[in-house]
Amino acid sequence: MATYRVGRKTDRAVLPQQSALEFGSADIPRIGDETGLEGRQAPGAVHVRGETLGASPGVERVTPNLAVGEKVREGHPAVFVLDKHGAPLQPTTPARARKLLKQGRAVVARHTPFVIRVKDRTIAESQVDGVELGVDPGSRHTGIAVFTDKEGNRRGLYGIDLAHRGGSIRDKLSQRAAYRRGRRSRNLRYRAPRYSNRTKPRGWLAPSLRHRVETTMAWTARLARWAPVQTVHLERVAFDTHAMSAGRPLEGAEYQHGTLHGTEVREYLLAKWGHACAYCGITAVPLNIDHIHPRSEGGSDQVGNLCTACIPCNQAKNNRSVEDFLSTSPKQLARILAHAKPSLRDAAAVNTTRWVLWRALGAAFPTVRTASGGRTKWNRTRTGLPKTHTLDALCVGHLDTIDRIPRTVLTAAATGRGTYTRTRTDRYGFPRLRLPRVKTFFGYQTGDLARAVVPAGKNAGTHTGRIAVRASGSFNIRTRHGLLQGVRHKHLHLLQRADGYGYTTKPEGVISMRPDRPERRLGPSCPPALSFPPPARAGESTKGTR
Repeated sequence: MATYRVGRKTDRAVLPQQSALEFGSADIPRIGDETGLEGRQAPGAVHVRGETLGASPGVERVTPNLAVGEKVREGHPAVFVLDKHGAPLQPTTPARARKLLKQGRAVVARHTPFVIRVKDRTIAESQVDGVELGVDPGSRHTGIAVFTDKEGNRRGLYGIDLAHRGGSIRDKLSQRAAYRRGRRSRNLRYRAPRYSNRTKPRGWLAPSLRHRVETTMAWTARLARWAPVQTVHLERVAFDTHAMSAGRPLEGAEYQHGTLHGTEVREYLLAKWGHACAYCGITAVPLNIDHIHPRSEGGSDQVGNLCTACIPCNQAKNNRSVEDFLSTSPKQLARILAHAKPSLRDAAAVNTTRWVLWRALGAAFPTVRTASGGRTKWNRTRTGLPKTHTLDALCVGHLDTIDRIPRTVLTAAATGRGTYTRTRTDRYGFPRLRLPRVKTFFGYQTGDLARAVVPAGKNAGTHTGRIAVRASGSFNIRTRHGLLQGVRHKHLHLLQRADGYGYTTKPEGVISMRPDRPERRLGPSCPPALSFPPPARAGESTKGTR
């Protein structure tokens, strides 16, 4: 990785430039003391790109007074800047980037995230203060924040909410395994099993878990190509799955006890379900013990698969599955499944990948600092910020104040790059549809980011999003507002080739939920006037500069 001189401006002799570039100011009209040439910079370096001396994009630094209820300021996300050779420079403001593009001194290098390349500047002629990354790893979403840190005061420049697809990878692998088991069990010739002579290497991760590490590393590497990243802050949290399954904090010898320690199964189930029927909620009647997933369909006798049921509900359910029995009551079904046994899948995924991600970041970046999840929560609560993935990434590690956060966040959902198979199968694995051998039609392929300008019809207007191609030339485009079908290819303008991700933006403070649920806006967090001390820093570790 390239090493940059941080915090110091390099004064190298340059050739005389034209007056239009030499005295051109890229400031907005009301701020005239940032990039003008009124004798404020050292000789030999002319700030014609429009960067601010010793400061990050935005106006002057103002620290919010949380004691009187002031909130952290919000601003537009920064724009990444490259020099004419492709080396990363200090990010700038959108207004300054628009002026550079309008003057013809910069070109668009990438659409999403928006990156420009300056045609008349090099890194040797610019002041590069450097930026830092904050990473909040998760099972379904990972938050990445780009910010500057000066003596503990952080200024958020950009936020990315990375949505993983580990769940879909797990489902596809399970489906493939089911197909293979089916082929072995059908009336076919015998094939000896191969599982007895295969071993896994040391440090092996399941594909769904390896995907989480690889996508996080891919985006940190991308940001390092677009911005001068100097330090990475990683939240290395460990989940106590035993305490999570118990539903309460455990102390001392309680970690050695099981769920039913000191109680009987029936008394435990009565207390767990509130002495009421799990299906209809009736009380003060005789209750039976029922299997949520019946034993005839592979249900176990573990306490997590048992519930209390009244006699009429138990007889009506019989040996049917709970999904079939409560097919007309989805809310009640979701409540029973959630109350039966909490899922520890996400916690196990984070626990498995945290060390692998830390080692991978340590090999890619010169300085990696880790912090606990408790410090992140304390920083977020003390600064009065809501809980989101990107704000958690901004609050990782040691900090004093946060004076600015991005107003919008880029959501990058991993979609993959398609599939090699050209045959669609039904639920039994038999072919039902054959896809064309080529993936490009009329210069487009599925996953490209394009802008559609439709002059008339039911889809009239301007739409920007990810397209799905068809051989007929009538494409589908998915925008942040929904799916549009039947858009002709002649109305499309390519913005960015497919890179395996689907992009959309959302306001900061909106958490990503399941696809079948709408997103919701979070309100303010707890009152910032808190008196408890910060957690100790003894648990934090720092990977020194190599």
